Amino acid sequence: MKKKLINISLYYAIAAMVGGAFYREFTKWNGFTGVTALGKVHVHLFVLGMAVFLIAALFSERQNLAASKKWNVFMRFYNIGLILAVIMLVVRGVAQVLAIPLSTGMSAAISGVAGLGRIILAIGMIAFLLCLKETAE
Repeated sequence: MKKKLINISLYYAIAAMVGGAFYREFTKWNGFTGVTALGKVHVHLFVLGMAVFLIAALFSERQNLAASKKWNVFMRFYNIGLILAVIMLVVRGVAQVLAIPLSTGMSAAISGVAGLGRIILAIGMIAFLLCLKETAE
Protein backbone atom coordinates (compact mmCIF):
# COMPACT_ATOMS: atom_id res chain seq x y z
CA MET A 1 0.00 0.00 0.00
CA LYS A 2 2.88 2.37 0.74
CA LYS A 3 4.06 2.22 -2.88
CA LYS A 4 0.53 2.96 -4.14
CA LEU A 5 0.32 6.04 -1.91
CA ILE A 6 3.72 7.26 -3.07
CA ASN A 7 2.65 6.74 -6.69
CA ILE A 8 -0.52 8.78 -6.09
CA SER A 9 1.64 11.46 -4.48
CA LEU A 10 3.89 11.46 -7.55
CA TYR A 11 0.88 11.86 -9.87
CA TYR A 12 -0.30 14.86 -7.88
CA ALA A 13 3.22 16.36 -7.91
CA ILE A 14 3.36 16.03 -11.70
CA ALA A 15 -0.13 17.53 -12.02
CA ALA A 16 0.97 20.41 -9.74
CA MET A 17 3.99 21.13 -11.93
CA VAL A 18 1.86 21.01 -15.07
CA GLY A 19 -0.69 23.31 -13.39
CA GLY A 20 2.04 25.76 -12.40
CA ALA A 21 3.56 25.77 -15.88
CA PHE A 22 0.12 26.18 -17.45
CA TYR A 23 -0.63 29.13 -15.16
CA ARG A 24 2.64 30.85 -15.98
CA GLU A 25 2.54 30.28 -19.72
CA PHE A 26 -1.19 30.82 -20.23
CA THR A 27 -1.19 34.15 -18.39
CA LYS A 28 2.01 35.26 -20.16
CA TRP A 29 0.68 34.24 -23.58
CA ASN A 30 -2.52 36.20 -22.95
CA GLY A 31 -0.77 39.22 -21.43
CA PHE A 32 -2.63 38.79 -18.16
CA THR A 33 -1.00 40.35 -15.11
CA GLY A 34 -3.76 40.25 -12.49
CA VAL A 35 -4.70 37.71 -9.85
CA THR A 36 -6.42 34.57 -11.11
CA ALA A 37 -7.69 31.30 -9.67
CA LEU A 38 -5.13 29.52 -11.88
CA GLY A 39 -2.43 30.61 -9.43
CA LYS A 40 -4.00 28.41 -6.75
CA VAL A 41 -4.01 25.19 -8.79
CA HIS A 42 -0.29 24.56 -8.26
CA VAL A 43 -0.45 24.91 -4.47
CA HIS A 44 -3.68 22.92 -4.10
CA LEU A 45 -2.20 19.97 -5.97
CA PHE A 46 1.11 20.07 -4.11
CA VAL A 47 -0.30 20.45 -0.61
CA LEU A 48 -3.67 18.70 -0.78
CA GLY A 49 -2.47 16.11 -3.28
CA MET A 50 1.20 15.28 -2.99
CA ALA A 51 1.76 16.17 0.68
CA VAL A 52 -1.36 14.45 2.03
CA PHE A 53 -0.55 11.20 0.25
CA LEU A 54 3.08 11.34 1.39
CA ILE A 55 1.81 11.75 4.94
CA ALA A 56 -0.57 8.82 4.41
CA ALA A 57 2.38 6.75 3.15
CA LEU A 58 4.32 7.60 6.31
CA PHE A 59 1.41 6.57 8.51
CA SER A 60 1.02 3.34 6.54
CA GLU A 61 4.51 2.36 7.75
CA ARG A 62 3.21 1.85 11.29
CA GLN A 63 -0.53 1.45 10.88
CA ASN A 64 -2.54 -0.86 8.68
CA LEU A 65 -4.72 1.89 7.25
CA ALA A 66 -6.33 -0.39 4.65
CA ALA A 67 -7.79 -2.46 7.51
CA SER A 68 -10.09 0.42 8.38
CA LYS A 69 -13.56 0.48 6.86
CA LYS A 70 -13.05 4.19 6.33
CA TRP A 71 -9.98 3.75 4.10
CA ASN A 72 -11.91 3.29 0.85
CA VAL A 73 -14.16 6.22 1.75
CA PHE A 74 -11.05 8.37 2.15
CA MET A 75 -9.48 7.22 -1.11
CA ARG A 76 -12.60 7.73 -3.19
CA PHE A 77 -13.99 10.91 -1.66
CA TYR A 78 -10.67 12.68 -1.19
CA ASN A 79 -9.44 12.10 -4.75
CA ILE A 80 -12.78 12.93 -6.37
CA GLY A 81 -13.21 16.04 -4.24
CA LEU A 82 -9.69 17.33 -4.90
CA ILE A 83 -9.89 16.73 -8.64
CA LEU A 84 -13.30 18.39 -8.85
CA ALA A 85 -12.15 21.43 -6.86
CA VAL A 86 -9.02 21.80 -9.00
CA ILE A 87 -10.96 21.48 -12.25
CA MET A 88 -13.24 24.29 -11.11
CA LEU A 89 -10.21 26.44 -10.22
CA VAL A 90 -8.97 25.91 -13.77
CA VAL A 91 -12.37 26.73 -15.27
CA ARG A 92 -12.70 29.90 -13.18
CA GLY A 93 -9.07 30.89 -13.87
CA VAL A 94 -9.30 30.43 -17.63
CA ALA A 95 -12.48 32.52 -17.67
CA GLN A 96 -10.68 35.23 -15.68
CA VAL A 97 -7.61 35.28 -17.92
CA LEU A 98 -9.65 35.33 -21.13
CA ALA A 99 -12.05 37.90 -19.61
CA ILE A 100 -15.02 35.73 -20.53
CA PRO A 101 -18.15 37.42 -19.24
CA LEU A 102 -19.97 34.93 -17.06
CA SER A 103 -23.65 35.27 -16.34
CA THR A 104 -24.63 35.31 -12.69
CA GLY A 105 -25.99 31.80 -13.09
CA MET A 106 -22.82 30.47 -14.73
CA SER A 107 -20.62 32.06 -12.07
CA ALA A 108 -22.83 30.58 -9.36
CA ALA A 109 -22.69 27.17 -11.05
CA ILE A 110 -18.89 27.22 -11.13
CA SER A 111 -18.81 28.25 -7.47
CA GLY A 112 -21.40 25.62 -6.59
CA VAL A 113 -19.54 22.77 -8.24
CA ALA A 114 -16.29 23.95 -6.65
CA GLY A 115 -18.06 24.03 -3.30
CA LEU A 116 -19.33 20.49 -3.81
CA GLY A 117 -15.78 19.42 -4.60
CA ARG A 118 -14.58 20.95 -1.35
CA ILE A 119 -17.39 19.29 0.63
CA ILE A 120 -16.49 15.91 -0.90
CA LEU A 121 -12.82 16.63 -0.13
CA ALA A 122 -13.71 17.45 3.48
CA ILE A 123 -15.63 14.18 3.83
CA GLY A 124 -12.54 12.37 2.55
CA MET A 125 -10.27 14.20 5.01
CA ILE A 126 -12.56 13.37 7.93
CA ALA A 127 -12.58 9.73 6.81
CA PHE A 128 -8.76 9.79 6.74
CA LEU A 129 -8.54 11.21 10.25
CA LEU A 130 -11.06 8.66 11.54
CA CYS A 131 -9.08 5.93 9.78
CA LEU A 132 -5.92 7.10 11.55
CA LYS A 133 -7.74 7.14 14.87
CA GLU A 134 -9.21 3.67 14.31
CA THR A 135 -5.88 2.06 13.41
CA ALA A 136 -3.77 3.84 16.03
CA GLU A 137 -2.05 1.52 18.47
